Amino acid sequence: MHFRTAVEADLDNLLGCVVDESISWSHPDRLLSYLETGNYRFDHIWLAVDEQSGEILSRAVWWGFPDGAKPLAMDCLYVHPTVADRVGLAAELLRRAHAAYGEAPAYHVFVPNGWRGNPKTAAAVAWRWEAASRAGLTEELERLRYEWTADGPVPEASDRLVFRGDDDDEVFVQAFVRVAVGTLDFATRQALVTMDPVAQAREDVNDYKSMPGDRSWWRLAYTKDGDLVGVALPSANDAGPVVGYLGVVPEHRGRGHVDALLAEITRFLAERGVQRIRADTDTGNVPMARAFERAGYRNHAIRLVLSANPVNT
Repeated sequence: MHFRTAVEADLDNLLGCVVDESISWSHPDRLLSYLETGNYRFDHIWLAVDEQSGEILSRAVWWGFPDGAKPLAMDCLYVHPTVADRVGLAAELLRRAHAAYGEAPAYHVFVPNGWRGNPKTAAAVAWRWEAASRAGLTEELERLRYEWTADGPVPEASDRLVFRGDDDDEVFVQAFVRVAVGTLDFATRQALVTMDPVAQAREDVNDYKSMPGDRSWWRLAYTKDGDLVGVALPSANDAGPVVGYLGVVPEHRGRGHVDALLAEITRFLAERGVQRIRADTDTGNVPMARAFERAGYRNHAIRLVLSANPVNT
């Protein structure tokens, strides 16, 4: 077995890696589109190739920002149906890729609600989950996927808060630092295990700046006395408008401000004629999930996130 990154000459064979399971995967249209935009790169696609036949027996595809040096998340894990030990082959492919990257990017799997009750979907997830775990992605998280559509009501503006932008990234960095204290967001808590709060916040700000959403959309929320309440970032990804980030500083939590921040993001995007806004939150972040539901967002799917324990990486 030969393990290597893909090259442009592999394209036809890459397109022939057919996944017929009802989970997220890099189908031919997505593969071609993202290779064109730079979100996929041949050197971020790893292959296990049969040395005699030259056939691709396993394929792993990572996603990243077009100008990013390293991938951010794995989108697809495929093993040819003739492989007897698909878990073992996939795990070895991932270990090779992680060693080359110098880190283990998380694996994001998109599944429908109630996926555990669907035998085919559960089986498709199970072997990938086991392979990812063997390769070091031992942390498990489920995120609820929400969407707001234009046929729903647009939330009213807050009469308690004042929203304004700021061109200084460091102002947002400091706001992110304050919001991160006591946060229920798993990714932020995990990052803070090994990172300084300011460095972690600055990394988040830079990541949000890399998204297709316009930096000028970002808002800070204040009381009428000028006290910072929180952050509200309308944004967009490759699929369209999203609730990029929102959070309330600890001293203002429990007062319903999360509804005002979400309303500001929703209204801001709705006023620009968008037809759909999407958002995710951890299943453990019950206050945020309830805020989405109060604002007319519908839970339509689940995102599974398998990641490495930061202490062990």
